[in-house]
Amino acid sequence: MSTVTITAQDINKLRQATGAGMMDCRKALTETNGDFEAAIDWLRKQGQKVAAKRSDREAKEGVIIAKTSADNKVGFVVCISCETDFVSKNAEFVAFAQSIADAAVANNVKSAEELNEVVINGAKVSDMINDKLAAIGEKIGIAKFERIEAPYVASYIHGAYRMGVLVGMTAPAEEAGKDIAMQIAAMNPLAVDADSISPEVVERERAIVVDTMKADPKMAGKPEDMIAKIAEGKLNAFFKEQTLLAQAFVKDGGQSVGDYLKSVGADLKVTEFKRVALG
Repeated sequence: MSTVTITAQDINKLRQATGAGMMDCRKALTETNGDFEAAIDWLRKQGQKVAAKRSDREAKEGVIIAKTSADNKVGFVVCISCETDFVSKNAEFVAFAQSIADAAVANNVKSAEELNEVVINGAKVSDMINDKLAAIGEKIGIAKFERIEAPYVASYIHGAYRMGVLVGMTAPAEEAGKDIAMQIAAMNPLAVDADSISPEVVERERAIVVDTMKADPKMAGKPEDMIAKIAEGKLNAFFKEQTLLAQAFVKDGGQSVGDYLKSVGADLKVTEFKRVALG
């Protein structure tokens, strides 16, 4: 008889790794005195169709859903991962991911952990995922979860559910929100503006620029203040490429994203964004 306490967390972990039923997982852990790997072997010896160390598999494929609340004040991106594109392209799996994203919106959840506890038609999301895992034989789960709250949130799904974008804005602007979301999808900026980039990233870029210049024979003997000045110019070029508002607007390269926003509304601003992609 087992001398260790088998917790609900232990059972859930084994379910996620194997796709076996809750009672089977409980019995396996009890029979093996809580030894996780031995419990997997026990299940397999009982004829359970599970794969050892399924939790070690990489789930590089999946479905990404980006949605907003009815009032467009809260946005969610949910990525339900799987192992193969055969599964991710399956209409039933896409609908499954949609149902979980809908639950995130309906319950205004704040995290993936909270979403796992949401009940849909009498079943918790975590249990639905485990049942789906057992049915399809692949590792699946809530791989990524993002949430934005703002006066107005735009959402955008790029490609065949392979990327989702949320854009928080200071005021309703449906067309501009879609344009900015598409910009983010295409150009993958690091931040809204230079002030939004962490000091650590800025200092790392500055150090790279300075060290590269010092290694250039053409810069040999140049004074430090000159190198520093040139480095700042190169750093500004980095900000122009990597920050949303400074980037050239993809739909009109003659203006920046910041200029485009001003043309839509003098006070219209992007507060934050989230970009989630497979891979």
